Amino acid sequence: MPDYEPIDLSELCNAGADSLPPDDPPAIGAQTFRGLPFQVGKAGSSNCFIRLSEGDSPVSISVGRKARHVIFAHRLLETDVPQGGQVGNHIADYVFHSSTGSAETESVRERFQISAFGPPYAAGTYTGAPYAPYQSVPDQKAKLYPRYEGEFSDAGNRQTDAMQADARWYYLWAWKNPDPDNAIESIEIVPRGGPFIIAAITLGHLDEHPFYREANRTVKIEFTDPDLVSQPFDVEVDVDRGEATYAYPLPKASADEFVSGPHKGWGEKQNEAASPSYVEVSATPSATLNVKQSGETVARAKWGAIVSKGSAAGPRARIELIDPGKNWVSVSVVDDDTDQPVPCRIHFRSLDGVPYQPHGFHNHVNSNLDTWHKDVGGDLRLGQITYAYIDGTCQGWLPRGEVVVDVARGFEYEPLREKVQIQPGQRRLNLRLKRWTNMNAQRWFSGDSHVHFLTPEGAHRESQAEDLNVVNLLQSQWGSLFTNTEDFTGAPSVSRDGSNYVYVGQENRQHALGHMILWGLKQHVMPWCSDGLSEAEHAGSMDTNLSDWADRAHAQGGSVINPHFNSPNAYGEYATLIATGRMDAIEMISLSSQRYGDYYGYLNCGYRLPLVSGTDKMTSSVPVGGHRTYANIPDNEEFTYESWCRNVVKGRTFISGGPMIGFTVDGKEVGDTVELSGAGTVEVKAWAESIFPIHSLEILSAGRVVASTESRQGTRRLELTEQIAVEGHTWLAARCGGPGYYDNRIEFGAGSHDVYAHTSPVYVACGDDWQMFDPRVAENILTSVEGSLAYIRENTLQHNPARTTHHHGEDDHMAYLERPFIEAREAVHKRMHELGLAH
Repeated sequence: MPDYEPIDLSELCNAGADSLPPDDPPAIGAQTFRGLPFQVGKAGSSNCFIRLSEGDSPVSISVGRKARHVIFAHRLLETDVPQGGQVGNHIADYVFHSSTGSAETESVRERFQISAFGPPYAAGTYTGAPYAPYQSVPDQKAKLYPRYEGEFSDAGNRQTDAMQADARWYYLWAWKNPDPDNAIESIEIVPRGGPFIIAAITLGHLDEHPFYREANRTVKIEFTDPDLVSQPFDVEVDVDRGEATYAYPLPKASADEFVSGPHKGWGEKQNEAASPSYVEVSATPSATLNVKQSGETVARAKWGAIVSKGSAAGPRARIELIDPGKNWVSVSVVDDDTDQPVPCRIHFRSLDGVPYQPHGFHNHVNSNLDTWHKDVGGDLRLGQITYAYIDGTCQGWLPRGEVVVDVARGFEYEPLREKVQIQPGQRRLNLRLKRWTNMNAQRWFSGDSHVHFLTPEGAHRESQAEDLNVVNLLQSQWGSLFTNTEDFTGAPSVSRDGSNYVYVGQENRQHALGHMILWGLKQHVMPWCSDGLSEAEHAGSMDTNLSDWADRAHAQGGSVINPHFNSPNAYGEYATLIATGRMDAIEMISLSSQRYGDYYGYLNCGYRLPLVSGTDKMTSSVPVGGHRTYANIPDNEEFTYESWCRNVVKGRTFISGGPMIGFTVDGKEVGDTVELSGAGTVEVKAWAESIFPIHSLEILSAGRVVASTESRQGTRRLELTEQIAVEGHTWLAARCGGPGYYDNRIEFGAGSHDVYAHTSPVYVACGDDWQMFDPRVAENILTSVEGSLAYIRENTLQHNPARTTHHHGEDDHMAYLERPFIEAREAVHKRMHELGLAH
């Protein structure tokens, strides 16, 4: 006997498919709804439904078989609910006649066992309240969106992962037989209202509810076939009589290996392989779980067997239920010194690696897909791990038994990664974070120079959770996309305790001449971008230059920063900005010997340029303040956004991807000038300490390493004191990181994090005012000016001047664009002339 058996109603059908709206005609013949078999009419017959309404004669359906459940596919055709009618109207009596002579009558009521559909929505869309019945289910299951592709119009909905179950043609109602040991002789349909249709009836012979009633449970899938294990992840799971989420990779490392790892609080390398993985499943016991890799079925198992035995194994894969039960737990994370809740980011996982993130946050941000300008706030994904940014409290489901928790708060707190125990009935969990250093108390205040896409309130939350004092949240443009347009106020947003500032500024950009960060603007500096894609409009003109943006920012007290300093663009208009004194600081966001070499070259050419660092955050895979700028504010100055910017421009900074660093030259701090009467020696003192292992601490003079100490295996703290010979004007700086500074990286698989710190220079003047000059760098600046002018004159798009008035109001637009480059050329020539160099 089949587990579910359709009844042939074709001889009783009295209505055709035209009973339903014509936009989505019903399928006829053998059908499957929610994994159950049904027979709708008979192929080739014009009639496929039993249609009845009040006043029609009852219809008797012969059964003659035992059944535990009887499942109806039916539908009310008319309703007055939209016009204010009552729900619960008596539509019909379904009378079940037993072989014993007894009868059971079920009153079928609107919005209980049966319902009409809503207004004429497009086929397959949500029918929705007030039409979905209380005791029936739609004929369709919930559906996952296509994982990696789809219509652009679905981009927003795709982030929900799945579409709610919806009725396409019918609602399904299951009647439970109170006397399953005796046969049902017949079912009598007595119309009391309507009109309504019955499309199909199926008998259920299993001791289970025909529709899955248990909420999702977690299943682990391990491939045992070596050929599968080595493949890239492409796992899908479907369930015929149930539902399954997307499958996700589980970490390769064990819980013990993860807890003892060296980079606590800072993610885990993504497992890109096909095994192991997990999925959430809700199903009936008779359901079949189907596991696919790259579209090929590699395992099948009955859900009831998995639940009863705990696992099911086949020749190529093992399926295991890893659901120990769970509790809704309120969590607090407090500062170990103050006993007060402290903002932080937090990750929970089972011993198998299944994430259990707090309610309101994601286990997998954007389904582990790219998050550029999508789903950017509230979560952080570092490789395998998603962290939730919390205010020190959160709540949600945690699995019973041992749970791994991973908590971090910036670089000045010890990360916490440990196992905790969740007992049955436990509803609270308390965790503690310990601060190992307090840089604010030492008058060092941290900031991210460069953040995109967050809201100001979101930037406050995330930066406080990263123990960051300042966020420069930047408006910008990417072609037709303008970001943070509504967030600009021309003033800082300040946290209640005054320790956290968010200021909405701008990143103005041109694809050839470079990008520019503008801090502390009181008014917009427009246009935000210029000179066409990918920054400005498609086929857009070059309306302005970076120098004009810089002048307008300075005129309102703003600061001008060179973002993500990099060699391919280092000699665009950047060189002009530096040569004309318009650049206030250089931003470094990655470890590159070429980029640092170019920066050192500008210093060697006599340009005082402080270092800043920021993240250029545009996705959920980048933590705010992951690269940060520490600015030293003297004791006699209050910490404000303005004082932070002011001291950055003075050069009182160090940049960090983790370590704290200190550096003095003859007692002078970074940004200061040590004045010597002539050649001599200076005493340098440097130290670095970090929550991450560091390998080297180096002292630079004019870009050359002149003193260093190292730890090959990596250590928490390094320090040195040295006497450094000085032959002439120079600059000194300290840096720490990997061996040789550059090689110290936390790998996430699809991304990484550089561990380093670097101070801005201390300048050493010998005999007179500090000055340095490098003819090679000067020639590069002149070449950059020449190339930029050639680009403006020969390669930019321009509007017809007879039909155009630009924002600057000048008659000669080309002269306006060229002016700063000519100023830069003259400034370099003047310096060369003063030094007696030919040009």
